[in-house]
Amino acid sequence: MPELPEVQTVVNHIKDELIGETIVELKAIWPKVFHNFESVDFFKKNSDAKILDVNRRAKFIIIRFKHSILAIHLRMTGKLYFSKGKAPKHTSAKVFFKSKKILIFQDVRKFGRFYLYRNLNKINELHGPEPLGEKFTKNIFFNILINCKRNIKALLLDQSKIAGLGNIYADESLWLSGIHPNSISNKIPKGTVYKLHNSIQHVLNKAIKHNGTTIIDFSYVNGQSGNYANELNIYGKKGLICSNCKTEVIKIKVASRGTYFCRCQKVY
Repeated sequence: MPELPEVQTVVNHIKDELIGETIVELKAIWPKVFHNFESVDFFKKNSDAKILDVNRRAKFIIIRFKHSILAIHLRMTGKLYFSKGKAPKHTSAKVFFKSKKILIFQDVRKFGRFYLYRNLNKINELHGPEPLGEKFTKNIFFNILINCKRNIKALLLDQSKIAGLGNIYADESLWLSGIHPNSISNKIPKGTVYKLHNSIQHVLNKAIKHNGTTIIDFSYVNGQSGNYANELNIYGKKGLICSNCKTEVIKIKVASRGTYFCRCQKVY
């Protein structure tokens, strides 16, 4: 599933072309792609469907109008890009604009969804702070961990605690900060928590710079592949040698997810 860097990459690639555009038709190719509304409902709530802004919240692409937002979740295999030709196989939805541009939502597994909300309140209720946002300070992060007696890997994946992190970047951040994924959150020393805070931000910023990670389903944005896979230190490296301690990388299940770690990561 695309994580924060991949979703941010999509936003970065479509934002400039979308701002100022006006939607004239929303067409569902896959009937369930519009989760809580129908096309006619969208235009009833947006008599002027002009796009004012495009940004990201958690793993959602947020398209803003004057009185509402369209929130798009890519889920496992969703891809969002402009196309001038015939809609490709596995297209779930098409967005037509006054300028004649067409935005394609392609989704092989059909889990991706469009949501229509008045504002961000519904999404904010279910998600914690943005790890690259101003509200994600070291002390706030420490308080989240100290007040939860939980497996640290599971906590990092919990969107209600921290928004946008997923399996790849959780493993990379834990490795970089030297924390075993089976550590208990409230047992991790404050200084090490601060180190993890720095690691999360470093890993995410670097991944965004490289347009995300190309692994299995998320393959490209407007024809461009993310190349952060070349920068991974631990994820997907089972049986290879850890660059930090020169021992073999191990794969286990943590929080029902395949998890990569090394013996140099300390259990707390």
